[in-house]
Amino acid sequence: MGQPITIDETVRVGDVVVFGTDRSLTGQHGEAFDSPAAASGGSSFAAELAAEVFAVDEAVDHVYVYMNEIVVRRDGGWDDDAVSRLAKVIERFFVFYRDGADGSVPQASSPES
Repeated sequence: MGQPITIDETVRVGDVVVFGTDRSLTGQHGEAFDSPAAASGGSSFAAELAAEVFAVDEAVDHVYVYMNEIVVRRDGGWDDDAVSRLAKVIERFFVFYRDGADGSVPQASSPES
């Protein structure tokens, strides 16, 4: 149940990375979170996503979700591995059933199989 989110664009500028996605996560008012505690106190999709982002990377110190963009600041900047880990969290956010302990998303089988 649920469908993976497609990340259309990733832009890195210093300590900030911006992920552009194929769907809206908030209305026209963005939500900002400066700590895991602030994110875990909310019940919106933005708060839940921010909580997952904080959980996957301890160096993250700010998450802002606005419509179809997620802006994340990370102390010490970004390397490819950190961006990739975060992208996986975002892509799998709406997937309810995950296959296996690694959280992989099951692939649909073709009608021929």
